[in-house]
Amino acid sequence: MKTIKTYSILAITLFTLFVTGCKKDDDAPLPSNNGTPPVHEEELITSAILSFVDTAGIQPSVQYAFRDPDGDGGNVPTQHDTIRLVANTYYNATIQLLNEAENPAEDITLEVQQEDDEHLFCYAPSNTNISIVRTDTDGTYEVGITTFWSTGASANGETTVTLKHQPGVKDGTCTPGDTDIEVTFVTEIQ
Repeated sequence: MKTIKTYSILAITLFTLFVTGCKKDDDAPLPSNNGTPPVHEEELITSAILSFVDTAGIQPSVQYAFRDPDGDGGNVPTQHDTIRLVANTYYNATIQLLNEAENPAEDITLEVQQEDDEHLFCYAPSNTNISIVRTDTDGTYEVGITTFWSTGASANGETTVTLKHQPGVKDGTCTPGDTDIEVTFVTEIQ
């Protein structure tokens, strides 16, 4: 009698585990215990490419890239160009972010455009005689996929480009949010 009771309890336990283990997963992520939304899963960004077009149409269009095929950490980048621009010139610039670990490469810029109210590119030139203005917006704040660069006299320095992810906290500044990618380019104005 005791054996039958033990087998019955064991059968009910296994059946309960089977039913709960086969329950369909909910596609929507659950909030954490403190009621905050789930953490944003970052896309792998392996490459940042800056393209420049002289607004006067005199200088040739140029591109400068940063490529780190395995992403942050691991192996050293395979390409880290120096930005070289002509002094006293105006440029329209565009940034493109790629995940080149995928084949074909995934254009992360498209996701940034779709979620433009959650993203902000920050440009910080240092010792370079460059003024950089973001020229695209999400309807309220600038985004920075497209920019206008104005160069001054010859100088050598750096330009740091940072993509901030700012869901619910975007205020037009580079302070809030998490950093999705940050690259510092040596910059020469010639």
